[in-house]
Amino acid sequence: MNGWSDSDQAMMQAALAEARVATEEGEVPVGAIVVLSDRIIGRGHNRSIEDHDPSGHAEIVALRAAGQSQKNHRLVGATLFVTLEPCAMCVGALIQARVARLVFGAYDKKAGALGSVIDLSAERRLNHRFEVNGGLLADDCGELLSRFFEAQRSGHASN
Repeated sequence: MNGWSDSDQAMMQAALAEARVATEEGEVPVGAIVVLSDRIIGRGHNRSIEDHDPSGHAEIVALRAAGQSQKNHRLVGATLFVTLEPCAMCVGALIQARVARLVFGAYDKKAGALGSVIDLSAERRLNHRFEVNGGLLADDCGELLSRFFEAQRSGHASN
C-alpha cells in the first residue's frame, strides 16, 4: 500500500464492498464508486447477467448513478475507483464522462485497457485524458475474483 492515501484506501474498500454485493447476486465481483469533492456520488457493481446487458459493468453502472446524482453527463474533477482494471468499453465511458482520475485494484491480463492488454490512456489522439493509478489493494481485489471463478469452476455457489 506504499504511496496510497488513507482516503484512497477507504474509497477502494467501498468499491470492494460493491464487488461483494455482485458476488452475492451471482455476478462477476467487480465494484466501482465515483468520488467528487471527497464524497461518493455514484456506486455500482457488475449487473450484466441480472440485467441481460453487456454494458452492465461496474464502472458504467457507477458512472450512470453519478451522472444522475449530478444531473450531468460530464463528471469533471471526479475520480472513479474500481476493483479491476477497466476494459476498452469502460475506458471509453470514462473518457466520455471526462473523469479526472481512475484508481483500480487488480490488473486484468485478459481485457485490461490501461496497460495490461492495451493502454488507451497513452492514445494521444483521444479527446480527453485522465490520471491512472493501478494496483491499490490489488491482492484483496484479485483474491475476490479468484475465489469467485474457482467456485464457478467447481460448480459451487460463489458466496
